[in-house]
Amino acid sequence: MQNDMVARVIANPKYQRLVKTRTSYGWLLTAIMMVVYYGYIAVIAFDKELFAQRLGDGVMTVGIPVGFGVIVFTIIITGIYVRRANSEFDRLTQEIIEESAK
Repeated sequence: MQNDMVARVIANPKYQRLVKTRTSYGWLLTAIMMVVYYGYIAVIAFDKELFAQRLGDGVMTVGIPVGFGVIVFTIIITGIYVRRANSEFDRLTQEIIEESAK
């Protein structure tokens, strides 16, 4: 019984679409995040003076708000994925479960 259910889920075109969409979307967001993060690290490694420039007369440098921006970007990109997962991916998953239970 369990193997039959698994076979029906795997054969469902919506499941194939879900897997393909979720995988490609996950990799896209991962690539974007890696570009942002490793870009930040690369600037630190190869152009320290850029992030060492002071903002105004205080002690804050350019690197502090940019680093904070990387953290905020991480939270935003996670929120984007969660929003899509909670809407489109969960809806497709529910449809697959309902169709496979028949």
